[in-house]
Amino acid sequence: MKTMPARGMLLIAVGVALLGGPAPEAPALDDGLARTPPMGWNSWNRFHCDVSEELIRSIADAIVERGLKDAGYAYVVIDDCWQVGRDASGRIVRDPERFPSGMGALAAYLHAKGLKFGLYSCAGAKTCQGRPGSKGFEVQDARQYAAWGVDYLKYDWCYAEGQHAETSYARMRDALKATGRPIIFSLCEWGMNKPWLWAREVGHLWRTTGDIEDSWESWTGILDHQVELADYAGPGHWNDPDMLEVGNGGMTLEEYRAHFSLWCILAAPLMMGHDVRSMTEEIRQLLTNPDVIAVNQDPLGRQGSKVRDDGEAEVWGKPLADGSAAVALLNRGQVEARITVSWDELGYASAQPAEVRDLWRRADLGRHDRQFSSLVPAHGVVLIKATPLQAAVQLQSSR
Repeated sequence: MKTMPARGMLLIAVGVALLGGPAPEAPALDDGLARTPPMGWNSWNRFHCDVSEELIRSIADAIVERGLKDAGYAYVVIDDCWQVGRDASGRIVRDPERFPSGMGALAAYLHAKGLKFGLYSCAGAKTCQGRPGSKGFEVQDARQYAAWGVDYLKYDWCYAEGQHAETSYARMRDALKATGRPIIFSLCEWGMNKPWLWAREVGHLWRTTGDIEDSWESWTGILDHQVELADYAGPGHWNDPDMLEVGNGGMTLEEYRAHFSLWCILAAPLMMGHDVRSMTEEIRQLLTNPDVIAVNQDPLGRQGSKVRDDGEAEVWGKPLADGSAAVALLNRGQVEARITVSWDELGYASAQPAEVRDLWRRADLGRHDRQFSSLVPAHGVVLIKATPLQAAVQLQSSR
């Protein structure tokens, strides 16, 4: 995270079964939290170390007033730089100038608005910005977070030389559990130790790569690293390709729409990172589209996969709980291109008709036999939901 020293084919059966390999066993960390990917806001991408009580309160106000809370964005997470030291008894100390009312009062303010409160710490001796980390203070810090009313902990991996990742993260997991307070645990060790192989027993989500940046090249590069990870995600345990950059100004609206679409296909946590107080209406509508968010929050909890890669044209798909599939036609090229997906690529019978809905336009496109085809803008996406008619009949008859 941040600045650190010297630092296949998708096969969807009619119904909801995935015809690929079996998913991993249910995680040991089965506490009922994060049954769908967490949604919220984090301070780092836009504000870095410039965090304060005043900022967080105003962000929370905007999240409520501009409809983001109603769309599902619940967690407001203060990233690095809120802490300045430890007192004589070892308790973590907030910055008294930037957070004069205290973290408990700030948490209460968020809770009164129906939001949840998140903080940041690190498994190493220092955070990435050189503030005090939690190494050796896990139990004490966890108790303090619980006393403040923390609902979400992002836990980084700077200054952790010589530490064993699984052991270090498990230590904080156990400390959080011992408090008795339900706290989502977000592991941020950048995929260095392949957390998808072990972290479902430790946390609710884990970073799979280094940090995202506000550019097309950054998020598509991260996307490429998610291709083999789909089977490791599910309700309560999610791959995390990092926070959203939507609205930070480095990409076009079309590129942001593609970024958001693919994060929804990936069942990724949707943690906004822009200044929601000054966002345009176009960005607000993009981030609150209920049809697109429903893909991310689908209760089946399956991460999407790459169906086909034709170079600059890609097809990604995600099975949904009602037997349908969300399909993203992604154009990485510099010019508009036609992209087609056939129903047999999704595991439907080749002659199977399907009803298609355009999720960004929120428009039903009617019955399509065998395939769907669309022009896709440069650096853009078309996102559809395909419901095979046979599946719809079977679902209706089972009620």
